[in-house]
Amino acid sequence: MLKVANLTKQFADVRAVDDLSFAVEPGEIYGFLGGNGAGKTTTLRMVLDIIRPTSGTIEVMGSPPDRRASGAIGFLPEERGLYGNMTVIDMIAYFGQLKQMRAGDARAHGMELLERFDLADRAKAKVADLSKGMAQKVQLATALVNRPRLLILDEPFSGLDPVNQGLLEDEILRAAGTGAAVIFSTHVMQHAERLCERILLLRKGRKRFEGTIAEARAELPSRVAAIAPQGIATMSGIAAAEPVSDLGEGWHAWSLQLAPGVEAGDLLEACTAQGLPLRRFEEQRASLHDVFVALVGNDPSIEETRA
Repeated sequence: MLKVANLTKQFADVRAVDDLSFAVEPGEIYGFLGGNGAGKTTTLRMVLDIIRPTSGTIEVMGSPPDRRASGAIGFLPEERGLYGNMTVIDMIAYFGQLKQMRAGDARAHGMELLERFDLADRAKAKVADLSKGMAQKVQLATALVNRPRLLILDEPFSGLDPVNQGLLEDEILRAAGTGAAVIFSTHVMQHAERLCERILLLRKGRKRFEGTIAEARAELPSRVAAIAPQGIATMSGIAAAEPVSDLGEGWHAWSLQLAPGVEAGDLLEACTAQGLPLRRFEEQRASLHDVFVALVGNDPSIEETRA
C-alpha cells in the first residue's frame, strides 16, 4: 500500500530525513515512532505530496504521490484545522467532496460517523461552538469520511482525553479490519504497544529499528527479578547478577540479566533441577520505552506514562 525507498529530505544544512526505507501492507497498523524533530511529520508530508523529497522514491498504492489522487487516502494532521463558521456535517461533507466523493454520499457517511462518535445531535452546530474534544472527533471524521485505503495519522493522540483516545484506538482497529493500511506517528509508546503489528524507530531522520514489538523487545537482554540464596548468581545462563538487597538468613533480592538466547524458563528449570530454593522469580520484559532509550538514547519528548 505504501513503499518508501532511500528517502532523503534536506532543508538547507539540516537533513530532516536520511536514506529512509520502509513499506506498509494492506490491513497493517504501522507505528512511526520518534521524538520531536525525528523526521516523522516530514516523511508523512512527502508521502502526501505536500513537500517533495530531495532524493529517493515513494509509491502510494503503486504510483508516485499525487495530491490529485487523494480519494483513497485519509489524513489527520498534527496541527488540527477546521472552519469554525461551517456546521459539523457541512465540514465533514466538504472534506469528503475534496476526496472525490459525491455530496450525498459524503453527508450520509458523515452522519454515520457522527452517530458512532455520539455527535449526531451536533450535526448542525457550528464547529466554533464545539468543545475541544468534540472538534477533535470531527477532525477525525474528516479523515475517515472517504473510507480510506491508506489512513495516515500524525500524532493523532495529542491532546485527547482518555475516552477519546480509546475511541481513536477503536477507529484505527476498525480501519485496519476493513483492509486499510494505517500508519500513525507518535511519541507515546503505549499506543504503539497496544495497536501496532510493526514499528519503525527514527532518530534524527535515520531508521534505527524496524520490526514487530516482540522483535523490538528482543533487542534488549531478558531480565529476572528473584529472591534466592547467593548460589543463583553463579547459575549457568546468567550474564550479570546485581544484588538489590540482603534480606537476611541467606536470602537476597536479585536483578538478573540473562545471557543471549537464554529464556527465563530455562533458568527456572535449572534452579529446580539443582534444588535451589526461590521465594520470588519474575521475568521482567522490556517495555517499548526501554527499547527506545536503548536504541536511540533518552529523549525527553518520548512519553512513558500510560494513557
